[in-house]
Amino acid sequence: MSTIYDVLRRPLVTEKSNYQMNRLHQYVFEVTGTATRTQVKDAVEKLFNVEVLQVNIMKVPAKRKRQARSRQMAVRNPGFKKAIVTISANDRIPFFEGVE
Repeated sequence: MSTIYDVLRRPLVTEKSNYQMNRLHQYVFEVTGTATRTQVKDAVEKLFNVEVLQVNIMKVPAKRKRQARSRQMAVRNPGFKKAIVTISANDRIPFFEGVE
């Protein structure tokens, strides 16, 4: 069994996740491949001291790109699992504060 520190890999900061953070109070994390909703909820609540209302988990498929010289399809980046965590409107995660 993994600890709460092993569940969250890194935050995902994109334009869409920035919009979700400011308007919808949703934060996006890359999580381990075996993480469940309850593990993600417990990890975020304990690490950032916030109240989690909802957790959505999805698997992002691997992207394939062409190589420049041989024109063959090759898998460049592997797929991963990400979690969108909705917290209460009163709470903020200070880790993302400098991104706004």
